[in-house]
Amino acid sequence: MNRILKKLTLKEITLEFIPSLGISLLIAESFYKFGSFAFECIAFLATWYFVGYAINKVKIISNAITKNN
Repeated sequence: MNRILKKLTLKEITLEFIPSLGISLLIAESFYKFGSFAFECIAFLATWYFVGYAINKVKIISNAITKNN
């Protein structure tokens, strides 16, 4: 995790990393009530991955659109 954070720029952290973390925390706190910390942790990490993936795809699409205009 430390290596990942060292490689990210401040812009990437503020535009991708922190929003995906916040959205994932809100989803996990609102919907994940498994009764097991391990299951909730795994579900949170999976959610964080997919939210980050979606944000990255939106960024790629928006960059492609702005390049075409």
